[in-house]
Amino acid sequence: MRISAPGRIISPKLAVLCLSLALLAGCQSTSPVTTATPELRDTQPPVRLLISSRSTVSQQLEEIEEDTVNNLWGRIRSGFMLEPAALDNPRIDQQRLIFANQPRYFEITGARAERYLHYVVEQLDARNMPLELALLPFIESGYNPMAYSHAHAAGMWQFIPSTGQIYNLQQDWWYDGRRDITASTQAALDYLTRLNTLFDGDWLLALAAYNCGEGCVGRAVKRNQELGLPTDYWNLQLPRETMNYVPKLLALSQIIDSPVQHGAVLPELANTPYFSEVTIDHQLDLNKAAELANMPTTEFLQLNPAFKQRVTAPGGAYQLLVPVDRAEQFSQALAALPANQRVNYQHYRVRSGDTLSQIASRHQLSVRAIQDVNRINGHMINVGQVLMLPIFAGQPAPAAQAARTAPSSNTPVANHYRVRAGDSLWTIARQHGTDVASLRRLNRLNGNALRVGQQLQLPATAQQHASVTTAETSIRTAERAVTYTVKQGDSLYSIARQFNVGVQSIRAQNRVDSHIRPGQQLTLLLP
Repeated sequence: MRISAPGRIISPKLAVLCLSLALLAGCQSTSPVTTATPELRDTQPPVRLLISSRSTVSQQLEEIEEDTVNNLWGRIRSGFMLEPAALDNPRIDQQRLIFANQPRYFEITGARAERYLHYVVEQLDARNMPLELALLPFIESGYNPMAYSHAHAAGMWQFIPSTGQIYNLQQDWWYDGRRDITASTQAALDYLTRLNTLFDGDWLLALAAYNCGEGCVGRAVKRNQELGLPTDYWNLQLPRETMNYVPKLLALSQIIDSPVQHGAVLPELANTPYFSEVTIDHQLDLNKAAELANMPTTEFLQLNPAFKQRVTAPGGAYQLLVPVDRAEQFSQALAALPANQRVNYQHYRVRSGDTLSQIASRHQLSVRAIQDVNRINGHMINVGQVLMLPIFAGQPAPAAQAARTAPSSNTPVANHYRVRAGDSLWTIARQHGTDVASLRRLNRLNGNALRVGQQLQLPATAQQHASVTTAETSIRTAERAVTYTVKQGDSLYSIARQFNVGVQSIRAQNRVDSHIRPGQQLTLLLP
């Protein structure tokens, strides 16, 4: 339990230290204070006393308070409630050695955490929760909001889809709340609070349940109860990962608590907010948002990783995170931005034979995206209807733009068609005003099998009845640049095979060797 003082909150550890210093100060009139008395060593918790013969008690207290106020690591230490320094367990020691063998761990993860850690600490403090929990995303994801696991867990708090839905983390084609910095943090703290209550205030059991599920821990507790065994975390038989999970967090806490003692160098992190939240109530391209904030798009996306298409979803209000020193400029520039510059769209006029799925496939969109933007319920569209299609970064030039300057429908079109991913004989025949039997006969096909890149000859009648213009045909048969986001388990070979392109082409286009990582975006030139 924390002890309140006028103007600040201090932890139990700091309270004990202040009391010790006060007691020692009373003895200064008789002898210099250099170490604690034997009695204090035997009765007090293992707290480091920062007193020397050249320092006064008031100076020491000022240094402690300054460390807590100005340094984020100091603030986290002052809020430790699990007292990691007092725990002595070989499982913790083992995990601490693993950290010690990664000398660049804090350098790499600290650079990412700098953007998010202060916000997490603020939220934990507001709820009076242990600040050890601010270290949990280090264990879960290395503070990487783009982290994605083999179990389909996403974000820096690693929510699986079902748990994310329980805690109101929306997940659709546009947006994944599990990757939203503020929304996922609130959901994680709600979940941890619930688990702590479920396990009668035992934070170690709550942490174990966060890793393997409340049912898993509940069954282990019940099993020990039936056997007459202790039911604390250290005596439970849990999955191997969970057996290491809590010790890993406590080992990290011990290192943060005493970095010099454990040979760790922590990056300097200021105890100040990194970002501000700006509410927007209209759709906005994040490339344009970064431009308004006068900052690199990559940095803006690191603060707003939940928007999967690099554009906010249509309808509803969303929070955009902007660095504190750029928030005012961003808000002013956004207010002055004309509505037609918020998102780039192309206009597409529905033609005979079109379906939503065909239009979506042709423009590298999802059916849901077209429905959302155009407020379409269901799949019904009408010939002549004009649809708004969003253009995202890295998308190829829109066919609709070329169609505006296309020749009349009486102009003959090319009599060959190159098969694309998702094509079938039926869709090709329908698009070109012919029938499947004619395509089979002309191309000497026995069945329905097609391969991407295959060239089909079209019947002469199709030239007069084609529903696709010459300009659109040339776009379809040319190479199309698409952006692909690398998933867990992907390799250059598997991606190349999936899209019928060469590995060397992917390497040359993206300047990569054989190493790719989940979340990385690759540009693919499709045939």
